[in-house]
Amino acid sequence: MNLAMILDMVADGMGDRVLIGDRTEGLTGADIREKAAAGAAHLAGTGADRLVFLGGNGPAFPVAMFAAALAGIPFLPVNYRLSAKQLDDVLNRQENPLVVTDAPERAPGRRTMGITEFLALPPAESPRTADEVDADGIAVLLMTSGTTAAPKSAVLRHRHLGSYIFGSVEYASVADTDATLVCVPPYHIAAVANVLSNIYSGRRVVYLDQFSAAGWLDIVEEQAITHAMVVPTMLVRIVAELRERAGTAPASLRSLSYGGAKIAPEVIAAALRLFPDTGFVNAYGLTETASSIAVLGPEDHRTAVASDDPGVRARLGSVGRALPSVEIEVHDLDGLPAAPGEVGDIVVRGPQVAGEYVEAGSLVGADGWFPTRDRGYLDEAGFLYVQGRADDTIIRGGENIAPAEIEDALAAHESVLECAVAGVPDLEWGQRIAAFVVLRDGHEGDGDVLRQFVRARLRGHKTPDDVVFLGELPTTATGKILRRALVAMVGEKDAQPV
Repeated sequence: MNLAMILDMVADGMGDRVLIGDRTEGLTGADIREKAAAGAAHLAGTGADRLVFLGGNGPAFPVAMFAAALAGIPFLPVNYRLSAKQLDDVLNRQENPLVVTDAPERAPGRRTMGITEFLALPPAESPRTADEVDADGIAVLLMTSGTTAAPKSAVLRHRHLGSYIFGSVEYASVADTDATLVCVPPYHIAAVANVLSNIYSGRRVVYLDQFSAAGWLDIVEEQAITHAMVVPTMLVRIVAELRERAGTAPASLRSLSYGGAKIAPEVIAAALRLFPDTGFVNAYGLTETASSIAVLGPEDHRTAVASDDPGVRARLGSVGRALPSVEIEVHDLDGLPAAPGEVGDIVVRGPQVAGEYVEAGSLVGADGWFPTRDRGYLDEAGFLYVQGRADDTIIRGGENIAPAEIEDALAAHESVLECAVAGVPDLEWGQRIAAFVVLRDGHEGDGDVLRQFVRARLRGHKTPDDVVFLGELPTTATGKILRRALVAMVGEKDAQPV
């Protein structure tokens, strides 16, 4: 069970089908294997111990990933938006890498190869086979996003990714007219999982390297996209763009999945109205779990929107239920399963769960449970509600406050387009609550109005002490809020009254 085996199945069973890029000029299953084999042969000749990919979305990304797999070395896609120092820090951790990049000046002193040159390597004379690839070897290394702490190198072995694909995707199961649009960056687990799951099913992958809502809608129409995945900030902007156009949703789009960060139920409800013929999927997973572990499917969305039962309707704010291949529990402070509705630590176990880092080793317990460091709860029907990272919890006057609860209240106000809440240092309370708000077009910011709005819905001690209006929220490229950047905007000062 390894990535080379997936490549062989795709090339043998769908060798003539275009699977990457434009429907008329893209790479077929056979093309991907030939180019990956050529890349693997080149890697073997250089003696490199890993392939670092420093570039944007495009066909070179999947080819490089499979080339590294065939060569039996780890594949490390790196964030091309890193500063020179951050990138240098990452590259210094690697012993003998080959850096495939369209910007060699960003990796001075390292062995580099241009992306165009890499894709044009001559065919391998004696290509390696899947039988030569160790299922327990490292397939992919991904740098965690580091939104609250320094990033670490997450380890995904061939068996973890293989378990996810073989356990959740049916081989060659889609029509050759199916196409998926990928606009998440290549250094994210969603990009890795999207390539593997889509080409394994036979669905063509189309890349959008630079996201804009207008560009996204245009390429969906142009390429007759049937499936797409976005992060919440993208969906917010797509909804706003479609409203501005006062047009109809692309007719070809049958499925739209979203995930990677929290999103307001109001945004999802609006998206469901604007895309009435599209099935929505909320997928929850982590880098350390080799992609999704829970899913809220299209029928779950439709049922929640149509229901008069508050409990069922609330499921629109959940991430759904665990995939059949994994177990998810919420544990209390004693490490025991929490009661339905009780907030605790989310843990997961299953064959796709890696939970391992180069710097820290494995964090999977002897019982197989991996601590996600997310907080949340399960309802009686097994739907999982994620309230945020444990590190995000605001401790105000000794009381724990989940930012997500305040964010949900703020998002219900008609003037709020996006918002985030964080704890900032406070001399008296330890932390005070700061709300960061992006307004809808045509609305003016009034902090007192928003504070009163929250106070009317939540207890007084959960009312924001500070309201900061921003043009946009600082996020990673995958939509995760950079709370450290938000906290830095509001420095420590004398305590303010609640």
